[in-house]
Amino acid sequence: MATNKAVKLDEATYDRLKALGEARQRTPHWLMREAIREYIEKEEAFEARNREADEAWEEYKLTGKGVTHETMSAWFDDLEAGKESECPNPELL
Repeated sequence: MATNKAVKLDEATYDRLKALGEARQRTPHWLMREAIREYIEKEEAFEARNREADEAWEEYKLTGKGVTHETMSAWFDDLEAGKESECPNPELL
C-alpha cells in the first residue's frame, strides 16, 4: 500500500525537477520516487558490503585465515589477461 509523504523543496530545486520531468516526459512525483528508490538501493548495498566486511574481519580474527595482497593481485592480473580461475582460498597468514 502506498502512503503519501511530503518533501519540502525550495523553488529553484522544484523548478529544476519540473524542467527535467518535462524533458523526460515524467512528472516531478515520478522523478522523486525514482530518485528515492535508487538512493535506498545504493545505500542498502553499501550497508551490506559493510556487514560483509565486518563478518570477514571477525572470521579472520577467529581463524587467522586470509588472502595476501600479492595473491589477490596475481589473481586479478590473471583475470584481466583472460585466464579464468577460482578465487584464492584463505590460508593462515
